[in-house]
Order: sequence, then structure tokens, then C-alpha cells
Amino acid sequence: MNLSRHRPSGVPARLPALALVLLCAAAGCSSADDSASAAVPSPTAKTVKLCRNLDEALPSKVDGQSRRDPEPASALTAGWGDPAIILRCGVERPPKMVDPKVAQGRDADAVAGGVNGVDWLMEKRDGGGYRFTTASRLAYVEVTVPEGTDSSGVLIDLASAIKKAVPEGIAD
Repeated sequence: MNLSRHRPSGVPARLPALALVLLCAAAGCSSADDSASAAVPSPTAKTVKLCRNLDEALPSKVDGQSRRDPEPASALTAGWGDPAIILRCGVERPPKMVDPKVAQGRDADAVAGGVNGVDWLMEKRDGGGYRFTTASRLAYVEVTVPEGTDSSGVLIDLASAIKKAVPEGIAD
């Protein structure tokens, strides 16, 4: 079949492809999905196993937002919604977790508390939003919640998966 008869004379064969590329560039198209990104932790093998168990137990929705995992793909990270709620399993212990001012409630930027049987360190982030890190679990699980998101709903939705997959104890 001769495709050139369907093209006006004088129009190069590559012009439709070039037009599509330019249209995508102008419209903000991307070949990759617009997933959030998250640094993948590098925990011990024992912690990786706990994190893989957590990944399998995580809910498909958190605070009404569907799961949309960040890039690069990893069983140690998960995400929901846009702007993204990001979970990272196997992170390092936050320095403020051992700060006596936090334990005594004197640090306004970091507060300890519990939600549905999971203890958390809550830290206010520069630019808004919060970072929560589990305490008294065999792996540290960090959850970042963007400004304007109901953080209590997020922690309630994640509590049962964390309790199921990451036993209580002191992380390495």
C-alpha cells in the first residue's frame, strides 16, 4: 500500500511524528508517569524482610487516596495520592528520636505520640507537612504527609499493616 497518497504532496513522512512530539512538549506530556520520587533506604537484610512483609500488607487506599508508588520502584517505598503521601521502610533512626527535649515535650518541632497501637515521632517539615517515624518497632517506618492532608487519617489507615508486619521492639 502506498501511504504517500494519503499525505498532501510536499509533506515529509516524519512530519506527523514530529508534530506529535511538539504537541506533547507544549502540553507537558511525558513518557514516564508523573510519579513522585523517594529515596530508597538501605537497611539490613533482616529489616528488608520486615519491609517486604509491610509492602504486602499495605492498604490500596490511604486517607481516601489510591496507591501510586514513587520512583524508583521498590518494596521499601510506597505512595498514595497527589501530592503524594510517601512511606519509606527501613530508614535510619531520626536524631530527634533520642533528643531528651522531645521525650519531655519541650521541642515544638517534634512530638511523640501513638495512633491505634503504633507509636510515632512527628516532625514538622520545612515548607509544610509532617514526617512521622515509627518508634518501638523492629524497623523504622517513615511517612511523609503533605501540607493540607489529614495526617491522623493517614496514620489510622497505616496502623494495622504496620502492627501486622513490623513487630514491636528496638530497631537495629
